[in-house]
This record gives sequence, C-alpha cells and structure tokens, in this order.
Amino acid sequence: MDSGDSNQRNKTARKIMIDLSIMTVIGIVLAFVGPFGSFAEPLAYRLVSWVSFAWIGYAIYSPMSWVVDRLYVALELPRPGLWVAAVALATVPMAAVVWSMGFLPGPVRMPTLDQALSSYFYVFLVGGGITAFFYMLETRSTAAEVQPEPKLAEVEMMRDVSIPEPAPNDASVEKEAAEPASSPRLLGRLPAELGSEIIALEMEDHYVRVHTALGSELVLLRMRDAMAELDGIEGLQTHRSWWVARGAVEDVLRAGRNVRLRLARDIEAPVSRANISVLKDAGWI
Repeated sequence: MDSGDSNQRNKTARKIMIDLSIMTVIGIVLAFVGPFGSFAEPLAYRLVSWVSFAWIGYAIYSPMSWVVDRLYVALELPRPGLWVAAVALATVPMAAVVWSMGFLPGPVRMPTLDQALSSYFYVFLVGGGITAFFYMLETRSTAAEVQPEPKLAEVEMMRDVSIPEPAPNDASVEKEAAEPASSPRLLGRLPAELGSEIIALEMEDHYVRVHTALGSELVLLRMRDAMAELDGIEGLQTHRSWWVARGAVEDVLRAGRNVRLRLARDIEAPVSRANISVLKDAGWI
C-alpha cells in the first residue's frame, strides 16, 4: 500500500470526525438560539432537528470542496465564484430536506413558490456561512500543523560550527567532482518514505501537493516557491496549478480540445490551452 496515500486517508478520516464534532456543537447552539421561528418548539425537538440538520448539511455541502477543486483545474475559473456556485447548488437538496423534515412524521406537502424561495434563502445563508467558517478554520488549522523547515543557510552554519571541515586535497576534489549534483531542496520537506523522484507538483489552495514515484504529500508553499526548490529537475508548468517533470510523462491523452498528461501512479495532469503550444515546441506533444 502507498504510504503517502495511507497517511492521506488517515488524515481524511480524522478530519471528518473533527468536522462532525464541530457540526454537532453548531447544531446544539442553533437549537438553543432557535432561529427562523423554531424557538417556539420544545427544546428536545429543537435539539434533534438542528443536530440532524447539521449532520445532513455536512454530508451535502462537504463534497462541494472536491467539486470546486476539479472545476478549478478543468475550467481555470476563480475559486470564490466556484464556491458561491457550489453552495448555491448544494442548497437545493438541503432546502428540500429542511422543508420535508418540518412535516415529519406526517405527509409532506408541496411548498408554494414564495415558500420555496424563502426556505432556499434561509438555508443558503446558514449553509454558506458554515461553509465559509469551515474553509477558514481548515486553512488556519492546517497551516498550524506545518512546521517551518530550517533555512539552508542556518543548517550550513550549524554544520560549520560543530564540525570543522578538513582542508581539501586532490583526492577529495576528484571525488567531489565525480559525485552527482545535490538533491532538490524540496525533498527536504517530504517524508523519507516518499523517495527522491519528484514527478509533479499540484497546487491545492495555499498548499502544493508534491507527487513522487512512491506517493504524495502536502507542503505549505506557493507554487512558484516550490518550483524554485526543484533545483534543475527538467520539467514544465502545464497548467497554472500543475508542474510536471519531463521524465514522468508516460502518455498524452486527448479528449476533443482537452489535453492531459498521464504520469506514473496513474496521475493525470491537465494542460491548459495556453500551454499546449509551449509543450509542442518543447517536444512533449
């Protein structure tokens, strides 16, 4: 099993458990506040209703993150606009759930147009607000987990102070000349089990997912800073959110005007239309 993928699955499971705990707290708070006229209902009823709404809402709105990421890569549209559209879409089934649960256990009647629009508006406000809260919370919490790497200059200074280097002789000079170039600095940010072959970089919000031949890992870096730490690995930026190593390309996939590069581990990197001619000139396509 891919250790990088296994670690990612563990992180995802842990995130879901934390998110559901937060949604439970949000549901309890809303039950005590009793917004949108629900305060007239008994507290027990409000607790069951709002916690249920919170959990169902998480199940409906949470997958929108995956949708936004895929549309961002495919369409190259601004993320804020994609998030607004995704929340607006997810609010449709959520509003239907909220309306239906108000009639349980009896039969559910169809709303009028005014009732449907009013219900949609209130659900959009609550769902959009909670989605924005989770987005900010996730960004800050993930950033806090990423420890800054020691600067290269500081490492070299510590090495120079602690272990004096012997004066070079002819043999050491010849050995040093025969050794290959130093490894890319970006490797120092990755777990050792991911190996030393970087095949692609993928931008995810404020992070870069570094793909290697053995797995992947998220690193808190801007794309341009991550590319600067590749230290001479031959490759090109195929999309504003992707960089690909030349040696990792196994096939070129075409679907109409869309072009994607198949890499090792069945990874597919998109090629923006503006970069197709660049890859052709470089002999990739």
